[in-house]
Amino acid sequence: MSIIESALDKAVAQLGSVKNRLQARLCQLWQKASPIWSHAKKMDYPTSKALLLKFKWRIVLLAVLLYCASLAYDYYFPASKKMGGAQTITSVVVEKKDIPIMIEATGTFISNSIVDIRPMVTNTVAKIHIKDGEEIKAGQLLFTLDNRNDTANYERLKALADDAQKQYLRAKGLVDKNFISQAGLDTSLANAKAAQSAARSAEVQLSFDSIRSPINGRAGIINVFPGSLVQASNVVTTATSSTATSSVGSMVTITQLNPINVQFVIPEKDIPLLLGSKQDDAPLTVKVTVGSNEKNVYEGKVLVIDNQVDPLIAAVRVRAQISNEKMSILPGQFARVTLNASTLKDALEVPSEAVVINPRGSIVYVVDKDSKVSIKPIKVVYEYQGKTVITGVEPGDRIVVEGKQNLRPGGKVREAKTPSAAPITPPNSATPPAADKK
Repeated sequence: MSIIESALDKAVAQLGSVKNRLQARLCQLWQKASPIWSHAKKMDYPTSKALLLKFKWRIVLLAVLLYCASLAYDYYFPASKKMGGAQTITSVVVEKKDIPIMIEATGTFISNSIVDIRPMVTNTVAKIHIKDGEEIKAGQLLFTLDNRNDTANYERLKALADDAQKQYLRAKGLVDKNFISQAGLDTSLANAKAAQSAARSAEVQLSFDSIRSPINGRAGIINVFPGSLVQASNVVTTATSSTATSSVGSMVTITQLNPINVQFVIPEKDIPLLLGSKQDDAPLTVKVTVGSNEKNVYEGKVLVIDNQVDPLIAAVRVRAQISNEKMSILPGQFARVTLNASTLKDALEVPSEAVVINPRGSIVYVVDKDSKVSIKPIKVVYEYQGKTVITGVEPGDRIVVEGKQNLRPGGKVREAKTPSAAPITPPNSATPPAADKK
């Protein structure tokens, strides 16, 4: 404590010393200025005239310097700014419009229908009727297996079924003549039905040797050859990334490419926009671009919105369908999707840069008929590609877009003039060289 007290005493002593020296200096200046002031009071007209004539060039130079300084001050500090003049801005007038609500997302193309062709029986491939990449129709014959054994078995059972049917018909005639009993007729009918069922089963087994396509589509790479042994109940894996079935364990994969589907996810915060637009029966529309190529835009409609939200990504899956007549899109490709969720009727839209965000919320500067600005709190409803839909203003209000950095409530503003384009002289209009003049 003694060290601190001593330091404070020294500081007080130093301040007192500085104060005394300052007072002494001011007294000296006053004593020097007093004779000059008293002498200036005693100056008469002849003395003043003689003094002006003696230092006239110096006085003129001083006046010129003061005038130039005044001009420079007015140039760098205009009177409009010094006296709070009108500030230059650009503004827009709010109008009612119908604004479409667009949701952008990324997704993946998936096939509308995809089937792995696998055998139902263990057999040997006898003939292949298609080629790799060929367009396939529903019901078209793809593969023929070795059907010799199945054909013989079917023909044998078919013959037995025909004979049993004939025996039943003969027994029916004998019952009418009371040569056999009703029990014998019932046994003959049961034998005929059993033989016919066995024949139909053999016919189904024989049909497994002719493999046909269940859908329209394009064939992939054929994984078997004539003479290859194929087995039933092969396990086929499915790739979840593109929801496309792999060719492991299949003879060939048939993929439907037209139409083709695109699957994407919508964030949880945009789900009310989707559900709110499903009030009528009209389907939602989408515009799809493939990868980064924005030249080809495909239009389609939404097929289904999933019935649950994935909690891992807080999004819901949506599937849409587009036309692919040129077959230029393949499953698994990256897609950019723009979904038209709904339309805001009679909405008020302003440029996004007109909205100012402060700790209390969002505001805009409104210009009245006297060119004075005021602050209006607003609520942002929707924002997309530099345009913002707001509430809190009225149609016809003039909203400040640019020049709002230094605005204050009640300040005056003026609209910026659009500079006119300067005429451009064509390069060929110049005067030709003297050597070209003849």
